[in-house]
Amino acid sequence: MKNTSYTLAFIMLIGFQAHADTSEKVVNIYNWADYINPTIIESFEETTGIKVNYAVYSSNEVLETKLLTGNTGYDVVFPGGGFFERQINAEVFHQIDKQQLSHYGNLDDEIKERAQVSDPGNKYGVPYMYGTTGIGYNVDMVTKRLGHPPEHSWDLVFKPENAAKLADCGIAFIDSPAEVTSIALNYLGLDPNSEKQTDLDQVNTLLQSVRSSIRYFDSTNILNDLASGDICIAVGYNGDMLLAQARTIEVQNNHHIAYITPKEGSLLWLDVMAIPADAPHKDSAYKFINYILDAEIAASASNYVLFAIANKAAEPYLLDDVKNNTAIYPSQSIKSSLFVLKAHTAKFDRKLSRIWTNIKTNH
Repeated sequence: MKNTSYTLAFIMLIGFQAHADTSEKVVNIYNWADYINPTIIESFEETTGIKVNYAVYSSNEVLETKLLTGNTGYDVVFPGGGFFERQINAEVFHQIDKQQLSHYGNLDDEIKERAQVSDPGNKYGVPYMYGTTGIGYNVDMVTKRLGHPPEHSWDLVFKPENAAKLADCGIAFIDSPAEVTSIALNYLGLDPNSEKQTDLDQVNTLLQSVRSSIRYFDSTNILNDLASGDICIAVGYNGDMLLAQARTIEVQNNHHIAYITPKEGSLLWLDVMAIPADAPHKDSAYKFINYILDAEIAASASNYVLFAIANKAAEPYLLDDVKNNTAIYPSQSIKSSLFVLKAHTAKFDRKLSRIWTNIKTNH
Protein backbone atom coordinates (compact mmCIF):
# COMPACT_ATOMS: atom_id res chain seq x y z
CA MET A 1 0.00 0.00 0.00
CA LYS A 2 2.14 2.81 -0.75
CA ASN A 3 2.44 5.41 -3.34
CA THR A 4 4.14 8.76 -4.17
CA SER A 5 6.61 9.55 -6.94
CA TYR A 6 9.61 7.31 -6.42
CA THR A 7 12.87 9.20 -6.52
CA LEU A 8 15.21 6.69 -4.92
CA ALA A 9 18.33 6.11 -6.91
CA PHE A 10 18.08 2.34 -7.10
CA ILE A 11 14.75 2.32 -8.93
CA MET A 12 14.88 0.88 -12.39
CA LEU A 13 12.64 2.16 -15.17
CA ILE A 14 9.10 0.85 -14.84
CA GLY A 15 8.25 -1.76 -17.41
CA PHE A 16 11.73 -3.22 -17.72
CA GLN A 17 12.12 -6.41 -19.70
CA ALA A 18 13.49 -9.22 -17.56
CA HIS A 19 16.46 -11.19 -18.82
CA ALA A 20 15.48 -14.67 -19.94
CA ASP A 21 18.63 -16.36 -18.60
CA THR A 22 17.44 -18.03 -15.40
CA SER A 23 21.02 -18.72 -14.32
CA GLU A 24 21.77 -15.01 -14.12
CA LYS A 25 22.16 -13.63 -10.59
CA VAL A 26 19.23 -11.25 -10.88
CA VAL A 27 15.94 -10.71 -9.09
CA ASN A 28 13.18 -8.60 -10.64
CA ILE A 29 11.02 -6.91 -8.01
CA TYR A 30 7.64 -5.21 -8.59
CA ASN A 31 6.47 -3.32 -5.52
CA TRP A 32 4.55 -0.31 -4.28
CA ALA A 33 6.49 2.95 -4.27
CA ASP A 34 8.20 3.96 -1.01
CA TYR A 35 7.63 0.47 0.38
CA ILE A 36 11.11 -0.59 1.37
CA ASN A 37 14.22 0.95 2.87
CA PRO A 38 16.56 1.52 -0.12
CA THR A 39 19.55 0.46 1.97
CA ILE A 40 18.00 -3.03 2.11
CA ILE A 41 18.30 -3.32 -1.65
CA GLU A 42 21.90 -2.15 -1.53
CA SER A 43 22.85 -4.52 1.31
CA PHE A 44 21.07 -7.46 -0.36
CA GLU A 45 23.07 -6.91 -3.54
CA GLU A 46 26.33 -6.62 -1.60
CA THR A 47 25.60 -9.67 0.56
CA THR A 48 24.35 -12.03 -2.15
CA GLY A 49 25.86 -10.71 -5.37
CA ILE A 50 22.35 -10.75 -6.85
CA LYS A 51 21.43 -7.66 -8.87
CA VAL A 52 18.03 -6.14 -8.10
CA ASN A 53 15.88 -4.67 -10.87
CA TYR A 54 13.19 -2.68 -9.09
CA ALA A 55 9.96 -1.32 -10.56
CA VAL A 56 6.94 0.21 -8.85
CA TYR A 57 3.17 0.35 -9.34
CA SER A 58 0.47 2.65 -7.99
CA SER A 59 -2.50 0.34 -7.33
CA ASN A 60 -3.52 -3.28 -6.81
CA GLU A 61 -5.46 -3.03 -10.06
CA VAL A 62 -2.29 -2.24 -12.03
CA LEU A 63 -0.46 -5.20 -10.50
CA GLU A 64 -3.38 -7.54 -11.11
CA THR A 65 -3.64 -6.60 -14.77
CA LYS A 66 0.01 -7.45 -15.32
CA LEU A 67 -0.18 -10.72 -13.40
CA LEU A 68 -3.27 -11.93 -15.23
CA THR A 69 -1.73 -11.02 -18.58
CA GLY A 70 1.27 -13.21 -17.75
CA ASN A 71 4.94 -13.17 -18.76
CA THR A 72 5.67 -10.18 -16.55
CA GLY A 73 9.28 -11.15 -15.98
CA TYR A 74 8.91 -10.36 -12.28
CA ASP A 75 10.27 -12.65 -9.57
CA VAL A 76 8.74 -11.12 -6.43
CA VAL A 77 5.53 -9.09 -6.23
CA PHE A 78 3.59 -7.64 -3.29
CA PRO A 79 -0.17 -8.29 -3.73
CA GLY A 80 -2.72 -8.00 -0.96
CA GLY A 81 -6.20 -8.75 0.29
CA GLY A 82 -8.99 -9.79 -2.00
CA PHE A 83 -6.82 -9.13 -5.03
CA PHE A 84 -4.36 -11.77 -3.84
CA GLU A 85 -7.18 -14.24 -3.24
CA ARG A 86 -8.46 -13.79 -6.78
CA GLN A 87 -4.97 -14.09 -8.24
CA ILE A 88 -4.42 -17.34 -6.35
CA ASN A 89 -7.62 -18.68 -7.88
CA ALA A 90 -6.28 -17.68 -11.31
CA GLU A 91 -3.20 -19.84 -10.60
CA VAL A 92 -0.70 -17.08 -11.30
CA PHE A 93 1.56 -17.84 -8.31
CA HIS A 94 4.23 -20.38 -7.47
CA GLN A 95 3.47 -22.31 -4.25
CA ILE A 96 5.91 -21.23 -1.54
CA ASP A 97 8.42 -23.85 -0.42
CA LYS A 98 8.83 -22.79 3.19
CA GLN A 99 11.85 -25.06 3.58
CA GLN A 100 13.77 -22.54 1.47
CA LEU A 101 13.00 -19.76 3.95
CA SER A 102 15.15 -20.23 7.05
CA HIS A 103 13.66 -17.09 8.66
CA TYR A 104 10.02 -18.07 8.09
CA GLY A 105 9.56 -18.72 11.82
CA ASN A 106 10.05 -14.99 12.50
CA LEU A 107 6.58 -14.20 11.16
CA ASP A 108 3.79 -12.98 13.45
CA ASP A 109 1.31 -15.84 13.94
CA GLU A 110 -1.68 -13.49 14.30
CA ILE A 111 -0.93 -11.81 10.98
CA LYS A 112 -0.33 -15.17 9.30
CA GLU A 113 -3.81 -16.17 10.48
CA ARG A 114 -5.33 -12.96 9.09
CA ALA A 115 -3.60 -13.64 5.78
CA GLN A 116 -5.38 -16.97 5.51
CA VAL A 117 -8.61 -15.15 4.69
CA SER A 118 -7.09 -14.77 1.23
CA ASP A 119 -4.53 -17.57 1.29
CA PRO A 120 -5.60 -20.66 3.30
CA GLY A 121 -2.56 -22.34 4.78
CA ASN A 122 -0.33 -19.43 3.71
CA LYS A 123 0.55 -21.49 0.64
CA TYR A 124 1.26 -18.74 -1.88
CA GLY A 125 2.21 -15.64 0.08
CA VAL A 126 4.67 -14.64 2.78
CA PRO A 127 3.21 -11.81 4.91
CA TYR A 128 5.14 -8.58 4.51
CA MET A 129 3.44 -5.49 5.96
CA TYR A 130 0.00 -4.56 7.21
CA GLY A 131 -1.83 -1.45 8.25
CA THR A 132 -5.00 0.56 8.09
CA THR A 133 -6.69 2.88 5.65
CA GLY A 134 -7.75 6.12 7.31
CA ILE A 135 -7.55 9.89 7.12
CA GLY A 136 -4.40 12.00 7.08
CA TYR A 137 -5.02 15.70 7.56
CA ASN A 138 -3.34 19.05 7.96
CA VAL A 139 -4.28 19.99 11.52
CA ASP A 140 -4.17 23.77 11.13
CA MET A 141 -5.93 23.90 7.76
CA VAL A 142 -8.73 21.58 8.82
CA THR A 143 -9.24 23.14 12.26
CA LYS A 144 -9.41 26.62 10.71
CA ARG A 145 -12.15 25.59 8.29
CA LEU A 146 -14.22 23.50 10.67
CA GLY A 147 -13.75 25.81 13.67
CA HIS A 148 -12.66 22.86 15.81
CA PRO A 149 -10.40 19.80 15.56
CA PRO A 150 -12.02 16.98 13.56
CA GLU A 151 -13.68 14.05 15.28
CA HIS A 152 -12.24 10.63 14.62
CA SER A 153 -15.01 9.87 12.15
CA TRP A 154 -15.56 9.29 8.46
CA ASP A 155 -18.06 12.15 8.76
CA LEU A 156 -15.05 14.36 8.01
CA VAL A 157 -15.13 13.38 4.33
CA PHE A 158 -18.50 11.67 3.85
CA LYS A 159 -20.76 14.44 5.18
CA PRO A 160 -21.32 16.96 2.36
CA GLU A 161 -21.34 19.94 4.74
CA ASN A 162 -17.89 19.01 6.10
CA ALA A 163 -16.43 18.19 2.70
CA ALA A 164 -17.66 21.51 1.31
CA LYS A 165 -15.85 23.44 4.03
CA LEU A 166 -12.61 21.62 3.19
CA ALA A 167 -12.88 21.68 -0.59
CA ASP A 168 -10.76 24.80 -1.05
CA CYS A 169 -7.74 23.35 0.75
CA GLY A 170 -8.03 20.03 -1.07
CA ILE A 171 -9.48 16.57 -0.40
CA ALA A 172 -7.91 13.54 -2.10
CA PHE A 173 -8.73 9.82 -2.08
CA ILE A 174 -6.59 6.88 -3.07
CA ASP A 175 -7.52 5.57 -6.51
CA SER A 176 -8.64 2.16 -5.26
CA PRO A 177 -12.31 1.45 -5.96
CA ALA A 178 -12.48 -1.82 -4.01
CA GLU A 179 -10.98 -0.30 -0.86
CA VAL A 180 -12.89 2.99 -0.92
CA THR A 181 -16.13 1.15 -1.64
CA SER A 182 -15.62 -1.24 1.27
CA ILE A 183 -14.98 1.69 3.63
CA ALA A 184 -18.10 3.49 2.38
CA LEU A 185 -20.20 0.34 2.81
CA ASN A 186 -18.97 -0.06 6.37
CA TYR A 187 -19.66 3.62 7.09
CA LEU A 188 -23.24 3.12 5.89
CA GLY A 189 -23.67 0.21 8.28
CA LEU A 190 -23.55 -2.37 5.48
CA ASP A 191 -21.38 -5.41 4.92
CA PRO A 192 -18.03 -4.02 3.69
CA ASN A 193 -17.73 -7.00 1.34
CA SER A 194 -21.29 -6.77 0.02
CA GLU A 195 -21.88 -7.21 -3.70
CA LYS A 196 -25.57 -6.33 -3.62
CA GLN A 197 -26.58 -3.84 -6.29
CA THR A 198 -28.73 -1.92 -3.80
CA ASP A 199 -25.71 -1.53 -1.47
CA LEU A 200 -23.48 -0.41 -4.33
CA ASP A 201 -26.12 2.14 -5.30
CA GLN A 202 -25.99 3.56 -1.77
CA VAL A 203 -22.20 3.88 -2.00
CA ASN A 204 -22.53 5.64 -5.33
CA THR A 205 -25.04 8.08 -3.84
CA LEU A 206 -22.76 8.74 -0.87
CA LEU A 207 -19.65 9.40 -2.96
CA GLN A 208 -21.51 11.49 -5.52
CA SER A 209 -22.85 13.66 -2.68
CA VAL A 210 -19.29 14.77 -1.83
CA ARG A 211 -17.69 14.40 -5.26
CA SER A 212 -17.72 18.14 -6.04
CA SER A 213 -15.57 18.71 -2.95
CA ILE A 214 -12.97 16.06 -3.83
CA ARG A 215 -10.01 17.39 -5.79
CA TYR A 216 -8.75 14.06 -7.14
CA PHE A 217 -8.48 10.28 -6.81
CA ASP A 218 -4.84 9.22 -7.09
CA SER A 219 -2.49 6.88 -5.24
CA THR A 220 0.77 8.33 -6.53
CA ASN A 221 0.80 12.00 -5.56
CA ILE A 222 -1.29 11.97 -2.41
CA LEU A 223 1.62 11.63 0.02
CA ASN A 224 3.73 14.46 -1.35
CA ASP A 225 0.72 16.75 -1.80
CA LEU A 226 -0.31 16.31 1.83
CA ALA A 227 3.25 16.94 3.03
CA SER A 228 3.60 20.09 0.93
CA GLY A 229 0.22 21.55 1.89
CA ASP A 230 -1.25 21.23 -1.60
CA ILE A 231 -4.09 19.22 -0.05
CA CYS A 232 -5.38 19.21 3.52
CA ILE A 233 -7.20 15.86 3.63
CA ALA A 234 -5.97 12.52 2.30
CA VAL A 235 -7.86 9.24 2.54
CA GLY A 236 -5.11 6.68 2.27
CA TYR A 237 -2.77 4.23 3.92
CA ASN A 238 -1.51 4.92 7.42
CA GLY A 239 2.17 4.59 6.53
CA ASP A 240 1.87 7.09 3.70
CA MET A 241 0.24 9.60 6.02
CA LEU A 242 3.03 9.12 8.55
CA LEU A 243 5.65 9.52 5.83
CA ALA A 244 3.99 12.80 4.90
CA GLN A 245 4.20 13.80 8.55
CA ALA A 246 7.88 12.89 8.68
CA ARG A 247 8.64 14.86 5.53
CA THR A 248 7.05 18.02 6.89
CA ILE A 249 9.29 17.74 9.93
CA GLU A 250 12.33 17.07 7.77
CA VAL A 251 11.86 20.15 5.58
CA GLN A 252 10.40 22.27 8.42
CA ASN A 253 7.54 23.65 6.33
CA ASN A 254 5.30 24.23 9.37
CA HIS A 255 2.61 21.80 8.25
CA HIS A 256 1.33 19.65 11.10
CA ILE A 257 0.05 16.33 9.74
CA ALA A 258 -2.03 13.91 11.84
CA TYR A 259 -3.63 10.53 11.11
CA ILE A 260 -6.83 8.96 12.41
CA THR A 261 -8.41 5.54 12.09
CA PRO A 262 -12.11 6.51 12.19
CA LYS A 263 -14.28 5.19 15.01
CA GLU A 264 -16.76 3.56 12.60
CA GLY A 265 -14.00 1.12 11.63
CA SER A 266 -11.89 0.72 8.55
CA LEU A 267 -9.93 -1.62 6.37
CA LEU A 268 -7.10 -3.75 7.67
CA TRP A 269 -4.91 -4.32 4.65
CA LEU A 270 -2.18 -6.92 4.43
CA ASP A 271 0.40 -7.30 1.69
CA VAL A 272 2.44 -10.41 1.03
CA MET A 273 5.53 -11.33 -0.90
CA ALA A 274 4.67 -13.76 -3.68
CA ILE A 275 6.48 -15.42 -6.57
CA PRO A 276 4.71 -15.49 -9.97
CA ALA A 277 4.41 -18.97 -11.42
CA ASP A 278 6.46 -17.93 -14.46
CA ALA A 279 9.14 -16.06 -12.48
CA PRO A 280 12.46 -16.41 -14.36
CA HIS A 281 14.67 -16.35 -11.23
CA LYS A 282 12.89 -18.33 -8.49
CA ASP A 283 16.07 -19.14 -6.57
CA SER A 284 16.90 -15.45 -6.35
CA ALA A 285 13.31 -14.73 -5.34
CA TYR A 286 13.59 -17.08 -2.36
CA LYS A 287 16.87 -15.48 -1.33
CA PHE A 288 15.30 -12.02 -1.48
CA ILE A 289 12.22 -13.03 0.53
CA ASN A 290 14.33 -14.79 3.14
CA TYR A 291 16.54 -11.72 3.43
CA ILE A 292 13.47 -9.57 4.13
CA LEU A 293 12.38 -12.04 6.83
CA ASP A 294 15.59 -11.51 8.80
CA ALA A 295 14.57 -9.77 12.05
CA GLU A 296 16.91 -6.79 11.75
CA ILE A 297 16.21 -6.30 8.05
CA ALA A 298 12.46 -6.47 8.66
CA ALA A 299 12.74 -3.88 11.42
CA SER A 300 14.77 -1.63 9.12
CA ALA A 301 11.93 -1.77 6.58
CA SER A 302 9.29 -0.90 9.18
CA ASN A 303 11.37 1.92 10.71
CA TYR A 304 11.84 3.49 7.28
CA VAL A 305 8.43 2.95 5.67
CA LEU A 306 6.36 3.47 8.86
CA PHE A 307 4.14 0.46 8.24
CA ALA A 308 3.81 -2.49 10.59
CA ILE A 309 5.99 -5.42 9.59
CA ALA A 310 4.47 -8.91 9.95
CA ASN A 311 7.56 -10.12 11.79
CA LYS A 312 7.43 -10.84 15.52
CA ALA A 313 11.20 -11.26 15.78
CA ALA A 314 11.70 -7.70 14.49
CA GLU A 315 10.17 -6.08 17.59
CA PRO A 316 13.43 -5.64 19.57
CA TYR A 317 14.94 -3.75 16.62
CA LEU A 318 12.04 -1.36 16.05
CA LEU A 319 12.47 2.27 17.01
CA ASP A 320 10.46 3.21 20.10
CA ASP A 321 8.64 5.93 18.14
CA VAL A 322 7.56 3.29 15.64
CA LYS A 323 6.52 0.34 17.82
CA ASN A 324 4.72 2.57 20.35
CA ASN A 325 2.79 4.50 17.69
CA THR A 326 -0.75 3.10 17.45
CA ALA A 327 -1.11 4.67 14.00
CA ILE A 328 1.53 2.14 12.89
CA TYR A 329 1.00 -0.80 15.25
CA PRO A 330 -2.73 -0.60 16.14
CA SER A 331 -3.92 -1.32 19.65
CA GLN A 332 -6.15 -4.32 20.15
CA SER A 333 -9.19 -2.04 20.51
CA ILE A 334 -8.47 -0.48 17.11
CA LYS A 335 -7.88 -3.89 15.56
CA SER A 336 -11.29 -5.05 16.76
CA SER A 337 -12.99 -2.38 14.60
CA LEU A 338 -11.12 -3.35 11.43
CA PHE A 339 -12.29 -5.61 8.61
CA VAL A 340 -10.50 -7.54 5.89
CA LEU A 341 -11.29 -7.12 2.20
CA LYS A 342 -12.31 -10.31 0.40
CA ALA A 343 -12.12 -11.08 -3.29
CA HIS A 344 -14.89 -9.73 -5.48
CA THR A 345 -16.50 -11.58 -8.36
CA ALA A 346 -15.65 -10.47 -11.89
CA LYS A 347 -19.28 -9.42 -12.41
CA PHE A 348 -19.17 -7.11 -9.40
CA ASP A 349 -15.82 -5.67 -10.45
CA ARG A 350 -17.26 -4.71 -13.82
CA LYS A 351 -20.11 -2.90 -12.10
CA LEU A 352 -17.72 -1.24 -9.68
CA SER A 353 -15.40 -0.15 -12.48
CA ARG A 354 -18.23 1.61 -14.30
CA ILE A 355 -19.43 3.39 -11.17
CA TRP A 356 -15.88 4.35 -10.16
CA THR A 357 -15.18 5.83 -13.58
CA ASN A 358 -18.33 7.93 -13.31
CA ILE A 359 -17.38 9.08 -9.83
CA LYS A 360 -13.83 10.03 -10.85
CA THR A 361 -15.02 11.93 -13.91
CA ASN A 362 -17.79 13.56 -11.84
CA HIS A 363 -20.63 12.24 -13.99
